[in-house]
Amino acid sequence: MGVEEIETYAETYARSLRDPAGFWASEAERVPWFRAPTRMLEQDEQGVWRWFTDGEMNTAYVALDQHVDAGRGDQLALIYDSPVTSTIQRLSFRELRDRTARVAGGLRQLGVEKGDVVVIYMPMIPETVIAMLACARIGAVHSVVFGGFAANELAMRIDDAKPRVILAASCGIEVQRIIPYQPLLNRALEVAEHRPEHVVMFERPQCPVEWLADRDLEWLSWEQASQPVECVSLGATDPLYILYTSGTTGKPKGIVRDHGGHAVALNYSMRAIYGVGPDDVFWAASDVGWVVGHSYIVYGPLFAGCTTLLYEGKPVQTPDAGAFWRVLAEHRVNSFFVAPTAFRAIRKEDPDCTLRKQYDLSSLRYQFVAGERLDPPTYLWLQEQLQVPIIDHWWQTETGWPICANMAGLALLETKAGSCTLPVPGWDLKILDEAGRELGPGEEGAIVVKAPLPPGALPTVWGDHQRYLASYWDDYPGFYQTGDGGYRDEDGYVFVMGRTDDVINVAGHRLSTGRMEEIVAAHEAVAECAVVGRADAEKGQVPLGLVILKNDVKVGGRALRDDLVSAVRQGIGPIANFRESVIVKRLPKTRSGKILRKVIRNMVDGERYQIPSTIDDPEILSELHQELLDQGVIGDK
Repeated sequence: MGVEEIETYAETYARSLRDPAGFWASEAERVPWFRAPTRMLEQDEQGVWRWFTDGEMNTAYVALDQHVDAGRGDQLALIYDSPVTSTIQRLSFRELRDRTARVAGGLRQLGVEKGDVVVIYMPMIPETVIAMLACARIGAVHSVVFGGFAANELAMRIDDAKPRVILAASCGIEVQRIIPYQPLLNRALEVAEHRPEHVVMFERPQCPVEWLADRDLEWLSWEQASQPVECVSLGATDPLYILYTSGTTGKPKGIVRDHGGHAVALNYSMRAIYGVGPDDVFWAASDVGWVVGHSYIVYGPLFAGCTTLLYEGKPVQTPDAGAFWRVLAEHRVNSFFVAPTAFRAIRKEDPDCTLRKQYDLSSLRYQFVAGERLDPPTYLWLQEQLQVPIIDHWWQTETGWPICANMAGLALLETKAGSCTLPVPGWDLKILDEAGRELGPGEEGAIVVKAPLPPGALPTVWGDHQRYLASYWDDYPGFYQTGDGGYRDEDGYVFVMGRTDDVINVAGHRLSTGRMEEIVAAHEAVAECAVVGRADAEKGQVPLGLVILKNDVKVGGRALRDDLVSAVRQGIGPIANFRESVIVKRLPKTRSGKILRKVIRNMVDGERYQIPSTIDDPEILSELHQELLDQGVIGDK
């Protein structure tokens, strides 16, 4: 029985802060090392706290070989479920290891060695997972770029990472739309200053490749001709991957993850947070191009010996709003993780969840949500429909694993709608005001984490350590700045109210648009909403609500506005000055489902804005602009 199973949450959390080196040393013993660490926590020459500094291991060995060596090679490792291609493929740990070893050998034959970068520009197919693990096997640093990213964005990442090889596929598939990748890659390589030595293309039948004889290699023949290689021994602090996230300057930041801390933290999280272990089936409905895909499609589940699901589809339209229920039932998923926006899409299409009744979901033990704030109406709807613990948890690309969660591997605590519960062991979370003073219960401020951060968090930004310091440490010395704002209640529960730039200033009062969204979303006619601060000559800013109605609702704009004004007035008070809402058809979002509030804010204020490379559908912006123009929200500028 693990120590976390006999301690309370409070005891475990206190121990992790009182003796971080000792706490994580015991967790490190659960990971197979080639050379076990003796130095658990120390600062490097740049003053960054690093974990397990003299340990040696290999991430691909932790994910694959250790299970084969333990006699579990025939256990199912990966299920590829693709409704867009009507394909289901299953790979055991042995099959996945063997293909990974061969692709790793192919990379080495192309000259890739430890420390070289490989850019992966591929969709949700098994070869993408194999590519990531193959890089880890030989010590190459992979940088997965979300499939379908615009050529200029891809070029910026190529120039920053300087890959020796690019692994790509011919296309991605969005519902019924084919997105050719090769033209995007070709344009990116025309724009980029850096030139990779080789490009290996995986040709999908939906989109043939136009081969460039002097550059391109065909994936399957390359893989088959390659000799498999063993895992190399790597230092715990050697870089495993670079994952680019949006930066305030427009240039993406290359978040770096190391081998040792990453393996220990994710292995711990699977057991302690997600409540799963060997033989369980874990599904994170995300994309491998995002941090959720890295941590909880590829690495975390395989570290823990779980079966992981790779789903190439949508919550709706593939073929209907019952898509998720079908996958959960067919593959007997035990723990499921997805962004709230997916469930809002399902709820909009099927408010009474009639399609769910067609499927047996008895295998499901826990439903996790993250990636954006879980609004209380969606939380309550999920609770009613699934009848399992609904666990909102919060973390970031930079942290690599959850900062706050209700931990399924411990005794579950009481949940509170709108809260991600309490900090996970290892994360010394504080709420500070602008002067760096710690705030009390109910007082909203900046959410920060005291150094040292636990294993798995970013140690730097690729090639720009000063940017790492400026972005995350300079504003609150000694504390990692999450960039999110929120508060803790009298029980210590954490409420994340959104990015700190989503706080609006109404007549000198700082108010969270997240709280207003809670109230607006609770209206029975509302499927989804966004509240942004609109510039106001008198009050500085005033809130504006953008509302999407449920499919089966017919309500007048004035009646709905009056209802929402009354609800916000009652929930927050006249101080909120919430007086305006408009009904729209769609809201602009990133491909991972986050509403582009800053773009909306610039639009309603008549300011210039850039179309983000991460936007799901750029046409939504012109559609929204016309709707706001027609309703008199904005002028004809």
